[in-house]
Amino acid sequence: MANDKIKVQLVKGLAGTRAEHRATVRGLGLKRLHHMVELTDTPEVRGMLDKVKYLVRLVK
Repeated sequence: MANDKIKVQLVKGLAGTRAEHRATVRGLGLKRLHHMVELTDTPEVRGMLDKVKYLVRLVK
């Protein structure tokens, strides 16, 4: 699991969202709408994704 990677894309704008959720999205490295990042698949990252699952999409 240490070498597993997941791609995440921001698919919804951050306007009107909670400040805590905006900070989580920034912590994931997502900067703008439709921006995609590749992250290491860890329980910490999965927890962050679960928190903002309505804003992001996992890409295969």
